[in-house]
Amino acid sequence: MSLKLVIFDLDGTLIDSSADIANAINYAIGPYRVKPVTVQETIGLLGEGISRLMERIIDKEGIKADKDLLIERFLDYYSTHLTDNTTVYPGVREVLAQMPACRKAVISNKRESLSIKILEKLGLSAFFDMIAGSDTTEERKPSPVPVRHVLSMLGILPEEAVIVGDSNYDIEAGKAAGIKTVAVTYGYRSRDLLQGADFIINKMEELMKILKKIG
Repeated sequence: MSLKLVIFDLDGTLIDSSADIANAINYAIGPYRVKPVTVQETIGLLGEGISRLMERIIDKEGIKADKDLLIERFLDYYSTHLTDNTTVYPGVREVLAQMPACRKAVISNKRESLSIKILEKLGLSAFFDMIAGSDTTEERKPSPVPVRHVLSMLGILPEEAVIVGDSNYDIEAGKAAGIKTVAVTYGYRSRDLLQGADFIINKMEELMKILKKIG
């Protein structure tokens, strides 16, 4: 069957949001007199959604704080500073504009409303038929549930779809849902965590050749 849907991860795949997330973390932990996290440290903490992010921060910094309070402080800051320093990775905009006539979707472990706002602010939302976040379904990546949800909503069979992402969570979710997987090496995870992908690319422009192979 021909390729009918390309699913993209958001952070670390389409955009680099690490600096804005680091700033939001540091705002959240500000009252607790702990060392601010760096952008590089933040990158190592990302991938499993905000709740897990705050759990990791509490463990890492030894903060005696309520997780829900930290989440609230994080969201208060982040929701008004979504794209202060966030950038679109090289080649992303061009590839989205040139892609074959197939549908496109985003599945992020960031909340749906934030994902939509970021894509709107960066002028990318018009490229996508559907944008799903960590709260769109009951489970998030690496669960296949979000992938299956998008396939169902768009009327696409697993063999007609591919997922593109920078982490093992994207690969695991895609494989469990029965779709092809493409890993990008320029994102937030090291190459050794991406070896399970069907294809690995070093820059977004290389995706076009992969899609031709698949479809």
